[in-house]
Amino acid sequence: MEVILLERVEKLGQMGDIVKVKPGFARNYLLPREKALRATEANKKRFETQRAQLEAENLKRREEADAVAGKMTGLSVSLIRQAGEGGQLYGSVNARDIAASVTAAGFTIARSQVALQHPIKTLGLFEVRVSLHPEVSSSIIVNVARSEEEAAIQAETGHAMVGAEEEEQFQLETHDDEADDEAEALDAGDEETED
Repeated sequence: MEVILLERVEKLGQMGDIVKVKPGFARNYLLPREKALRATEANKKRFETQRAQLEAENLKRREEADAVAGKMTGLSVSLIRQAGEGGQLYGSVNARDIAASVTAAGFTIARSQVALQHPIKTLGLFEVRVSLHPEVSSSIIVNVARSEEEAAIQAETGHAMVGAEEEEQFQLETHDDEADDEAEALDAGDEETED
C-alpha cells in the first residue's frame, strides 16, 4: 500500500514522501495516528494544498521539542528498587517507570517516547534516549539503586555499588580471621608459659 507521510517517520521517510508499506502497518499505525494518508490522487492534491500549513505546524512542534530537549539535557533520575547481592533486580525497570520518574522531575512524556530496547534488570547508571519529536531526541541518565544514599554514591562515582559491599564484607571477614589467629597465638603462648 502506498501512503503519503504527513511527518517524518523514523526508518521510513520525510514529510511528503510517498512510500510503500505493508497494509497492516498503514491501517494499524500510520493512518490512525495521522502520520500518513493513503496515496490516492485526491489525497495527493489535498496534501499539496496543505503542505505549507503542515510544514509550519511541524516546525513549531520541532522548536518546542528543541527547547524541552535543551532543558532535559543532563537530567538524571533515580529509581529505587530491591536487588540481590550480585546487583540483579527483583523485577525490572521498564519504559513506564522511566516515564513516570521523568514526569515527576517536571517533564511530561509518555512511555512510548522512551526508547528502551529491553527492560533494565541490574543496578547501575544507564543512558536512555527520549524521543520528543520525530526529529528531536534527548538522552537522560537513569540511576537504579537500592537506596537514596546508594543512588547518590553511584551518581558521584559513575558506577554501580555491587562489588563494594561484598569487598567490605570480605575485608571484615579477613580482619576477623586475623584477629582470631592473633588470639589463638596468644592463647598458645600463654599455654607454653604455664608449662
